[in-house]
This record gives sequence, C-alpha cells and structure tokens, in this order.
Amino acid sequence: MIPFNKPAFVGTELDYVAQAVRGGKICGDGPFTKRCHGWLEHNFGCHKALLTTSGTSALEMAAILCDLAPGDEVIMPSYTFSSTANAFVLVGANIVFVDIRPDTMNIDERKIEAAITSKTKVIVPVHYAGVACDMDAIMHIARTYGLKVVEDAAQGVMSTYRGLPLGTIGDFGCLSFHETKNYSMGEGGALLVNDPAYGERAEIIREKGTDRARFFRGQVDKYTWVDYGSSYLPSDLNAAYLWGELEQANRINDKRLTQWERYRSAFESLAYAGMVELPTVPVDCAHNAHMFYLKCRNLSERSELIAFLKAREIQASFHYVPLHSAPAGVRFGRFHGSEVYTTVESERLVRLPLYFNLSLSEQDEVIEAVKNFYDTSALVGRVDE
Repeated sequence: MIPFNKPAFVGTELDYVAQAVRGGKICGDGPFTKRCHGWLEHNFGCHKALLTTSGTSALEMAAILCDLAPGDEVIMPSYTFSSTANAFVLVGANIVFVDIRPDTMNIDERKIEAAITSKTKVIVPVHYAGVACDMDAIMHIARTYGLKVVEDAAQGVMSTYRGLPLGTIGDFGCLSFHETKNYSMGEGGALLVNDPAYGERAEIIREKGTDRARFFRGQVDKYTWVDYGSSYLPSDLNAAYLWGELEQANRINDKRLTQWERYRSAFESLAYAGMVELPTVPVDCAHNAHMFYLKCRNLSERSELIAFLKAREIQASFHYVPLHSAPAGVRFGRFHGSEVYTTVESERLVRLPLYFNLSLSEQDEVIEAVKNFYDTSALVGRVDE
C-alpha cells in the first residue's frame, strides 16, 4: 500500500528526543521548544512565536486574543477544517461563511465586504494547500472596517505571499505541525503574534492564565493567576522531534516541491485533454507543496478514481465536507450570499500521496495508475458523459 501520508523523518529526530530525555526537561518550554521559537521568529520575522499542542490550540488562543463577545461575527470560508470555526464558536462568536474561489479553493476576497455587519470583528483567511489568499485585498478590508485578521496557515509553513511568510501578515497566524503537515511534531502547532501589544497576553493565555513566563525571565518575584487561559504548551519531547525537521526545513521543502512538479508535469496532458483540472498557484504566491490535488469532473468520477486507486493499493483522499452543510455549521453559523463554488468544487477534488519519504518509484506508480484510470474512462466513454 502506498499511503496518502507518512510523517516526515529526516534521521535526527530520535537523537534530539533522547537528548531531551537525558536533559531531564521534557515538559513545556524546555530547551528544544526555545530553539523552535527562535527558528520561527528568525525565519518568519514575527514578533513572537509560541509552540502549542496543536493548530487547533493556536486558533483557540487567537480567538481569545481577539476579545470576542457572544454574538460577535467572524467571517471565514466554509471549505476548511472544523477547528477553524470551533475556535471562535468556543468564545461565543457566530460564524459567517462566504464562498470560495474555484481556482485556489481559498476564500473569495470579493465576497467578504458584503458579509460585514456591525457585529463583525474578525476575518479568517485559510491558506488552502499552502497557497496564499489575496492578503492585500483582505488586509485592506480589515483596515477599512477595523477588523482583526487571523490567518489559518495550518497548511502554509514555508509558503509566502509577495515574499511574506504566511501567518505573519494578519494580526495572528496559526500553524500546524500535525503528522499530516510538511513539518511534524506528531501533534502540535504554533501561534505567531505579529503585534507586540499582544505578546505578553499570549504567553499568559498559553500558560494557564498565569504570568509564569515573566517569572522565569526575572520580571516578577512570583507568578500568579492573572487572566483567562489554559495549558497550551506541548511537551519538549514533541519540540525535539520538530527541531530535527526545522533544521532540515529547506531540504524538506525542496523535495516536496520537486514531487509536486513531477505530478503537475505528468498530468498536464490530462488537463489539456479536459479530463482533469490542476492546482492553480497565483503569481504572487510561493507555495510549499503541502498537497497535490486533481479536480475530477464530478463527485461520481472522484469516487470511482479513489476506488480505482485503492484497488491498486494506493490511498487517495479528499476534503472537506463544507462546514455550512454540517450539523454544527447550521447551528453555529450562516452562509452569506450565494453558495456557487464551495460544495461543487469540494466534491471534485482528490488528493494524491505526497510526503517527504515518497520514493520516485512510488510516485511513478501513482502517476501510472491515474493515467490508466483516465485511459479506461475514455474507452468506456465515462469522461464524455
């Protein structure tokens, strides 16, 4: 079986985990956590980076920092993972979904302004597949209406928009280091704080509502409970694993980009023949090859392709079921305007195996299987239905 995903492994991760164990500091904010913080702050240029237990935790922290009150509204795409919405629902906000662009599967920046009301407080762009949303347009709208921007850059580590790392353009950026992401710590994430005014409070929220971080820096003689918070610190064991991959970040990124380009080159003929659509990367965006997807003609064809690949021991996947159609989406949100692309485009998309340790022979096997499917489809007339 060629799996859809395998977590990256560069070879130093276990050595660093062992170092953390021998060092006797495996709880949160140990030596490896501090190395990861420094790497993120140096390479991304954010004011403060804080590792979290997950990308979900980073979003929850951002929602708290936005000071939302029950009934406030948050605008986001429906085509995203439940965590994007859950983080804001937990603080009492109502979710306002808007349609996506069919080219990038990102929020349609042209639909945001019409969805703004007197209750709107936050815009949440989701950088799908590591391809940036139109952040110039989104930031202009946010500044015009006095709104905060929380970038869901869970899939966007090492991607940029006009040279700026994703997660560093809005007020807050939320990253994921889940095992399905380009860089992994098993379960984990990071909150990027771009406005210095929120740095200290972010530390407090992350540290169970205490000013413990200030205590360890010698700024106070004891620490105490000062604000709302929870335990969002990951173990230093997780950070040690991540550190091995951050040290090799460019190597991982380059290999994934090579794999992505091989897929794109291999399937150009299918796209030219009108059998599939390939991913679009706007000129202002440098992506990180988080995923490679094809768009089939419809849901039925996608299901047939996934089954065809499975029979050949190749695991393909899809996502997401749009949130506005989910039970919780109906309960906690509403869709503004016409829903033209979100459902239709989501039902066409299929993701192919792409991960750091994917071999050339395995990738060739995937390519051959997809081409065989469409050769067979053409013979039976399915594509022309």
